[in-house]
Amino acid sequence: MSQTTVTNKPAAKKTTAFVLNTCAVTMTAMLAAISYILAFVEFPVPLSPSFAKMDLSDFPALIGAFAFGPVCGVMIELVKNALQMVSTSTGGVGEFANFLMGGSYVLTAGMIYKWHKTKKMAMFSCVIASIVMGIVAALANYFILLPLFETFMPLDQLIASFEAFIPFIHTKLDVVLYNAFPFNLLKGLVIGAFTMLNPSIRRLAFVS
Repeated sequence: MSQTTVTNKPAAKKTTAFVLNTCAVTMTAMLAAISYILAFVEFPVPLSPSFAKMDLSDFPALIGAFAFGPVCGVMIELVKNALQMVSTSTGGVGEFANFLMGGSYVLTAGMIYKWHKTKKMAMFSCVIASIVMGIVAALANYFILLPLFETFMPLDQLIASFEAFIPFIHTKLDVVLYNAFPFNLLKGLVIGAFTMLNPSIRRLAFVS
């Protein structure tokens, strides 16, 4: 009797692992689909020209990173941006920059939370991840997105469009420091706060 029980333990573990992996893959696909849809729900960025838009498509990826690990969160970001490339107007450059920003956010949050799974650590991870995303966004805007916008608008005119909202912006670096970085920092904090304050989402993400 005991020998049979011992023999069945490895099989039970394999079955449990298979179920968990299947669940993780299914949830990753579902969250990626939700993230892709949310990417089309855009809002104007405060104190920015009309062409600067924001969305909350990183929100499902953060849930995935908390619930199934940082790799899951990054995969959601990858799938979302891969799907967006089907109808891109940036030749994939914008999607690449978006993946760098969103991926850095969920990867950082997921890695910190995985180390110690508590509500306090989840909140802390969102703060640190927001700072990281702000830094990555600053670099992505300076080296990728702003040069991309320059193909449609001269640099002086581009800077002037931001200067109309924030008077002390006079250079491309100013755009990054006073607009891109603080905005993405705030965006990360808002997404993290919404995740922490929603009871149903906390249960899904296994935040204790």
